[in-house]
Amino acid sequence: MKLYITYGTVDYLAKLAKAHIDKNLRLMANTDTGVLFHETEQKSIFKEPKTYDVLDSTGKLSNGKYAALNNIPVSYEGRPLFEKRFSDRARLIEKEPGFSAIRVLRPSKGDTYIILTLWENEHYFTAWQKSKSFDTGSIKSSVGIPQPFSHPHYVTKYTSVEID
Repeated sequence: MKLYITYGTVDYLAKLAKAHIDKNLRLMANTDTGVLFHETEQKSIFKEPKTYDVLDSTGKLSNGKYAALNNIPVSYEGRPLFEKRFSDRARLIEKEPGFSAIRVLRPSKGDTYIILTLWENEHYFTAWQKSKSFDTGSIKSSVGIPQPFSHPHYVTKYTSVEID
C-alpha cells in the first residue's frame, strides 16, 4: 500500500478531490496550506506527489477530523532500527479515546518518515500527548538508546475540510 501526499490551496485540492470521488482521498488544511492524501495500491492521481510506503496502519483514512503528522528524519543507517521499533510498538495509542487511525510511512525519496495519526478532534490528540501511552510509545521514551535520527523531528497539524 502507498500513501501519496500533495500540497496546495484548499480550493485547488478540493477541485481535484471532487474530480476523483471514486478514489480514497482525504482533504485537510491548516492556516498555511491544504494537504490531500491518496491511499492506494495503484499509481497516484497526483502529478508530483510525495510518495510513502505504508509500513503499518490501523483505522480508515476517512475517519477523524484532526491529523497530526510527526515528521521524523531518519539516517539511512538508522532505518532498520527505526522500522523495528515501530513494528514492535505496544499499540497503546489505538486504545486512546478519540483515536481514529494511524499510518507509519516510509519515504520513497528523502529521509523523513511520517507517523500520521487521525483523531476525532484536537482535544483528544492533546490529551493523548499528556498520557502514559504517549510517554511509553514516543520518541522521548527511548532516551539512552542510540538514536537513528538525522535531524530533529517536527509535527504538522491539519483539520478536515468538507468538500461540497
